[in-house]
Amino acid sequence: MKLKIALFGLLTVAVTGSALAEAPGGKYAKEAEQMFRTSFRADNPKYWMSRLEQDETMKTCGEYRDNPPRKIGEKLEKLNKATIRYPVDGKLIGDWKEGEKLAAVGTGGHIGFIQPDPVGRVRGGNCYACHELAKKEVAYGTIGPSLNHFAKIRGNSDEIIKYAYDKIYNSNAFTACTNMPRFGLHSWLTPEQITHIVAFLMDPESPVNKD
Repeated sequence: MKLKIALFGLLTVAVTGSALAEAPGGKYAKEAEQMFRTSFRADNPKYWMSRLEQDETMKTCGEYRDNPPRKIGEKLEKLNKATIRYPVDGKLIGDWKEGEKLAAVGTGGHIGFIQPDPVGRVRGGNCYACHELAKKEVAYGTIGPSLNHFAKIRGNSDEIIKYAYDKIYNSNAFTACTNMPRFGLHSWLTPEQITHIVAFLMDPESPVNKD
């Protein structure tokens, strides 16, 4: 029993200390930042260390604990909306079968460590980590809303298609400090790959829109 209490005490101290360290401008913020940066390998700085640099959105969201005042949130949304880029051919719907593959690939945004990613490896969206999509996939997260029957519920107008593309490319263009990654902005998905995921959501033949 004493051992359990001691372990609980140590855990509490660790969590509390971590919270203090994470506080912007907190007592241990500088030391925590240095410890964080030196914990990463520096043998490939372009790929690794660039991921540690925060843009204005990330810094502001951290400062306000992902809940900025409305005026600041609107500023961030406008800033992120300006980053959205579209395919050269202007088509926002690709091949839903390719989108189905990309949605299921679980390596979006990760950093290889024990074994670096081989050249040409597909870095998908890992969409099922947060969303329900096709009914046949029973392992999915619930951090984000269900996207099953996406087009059936929302329709397939040009406005909805563009919304889906923009949301995937840069989610912060709609909701500042949202948990959803900015797939296009961070080059986790190319514009072409995003069109395939849009097709997976929108195409009536896609399993997302089947019963």
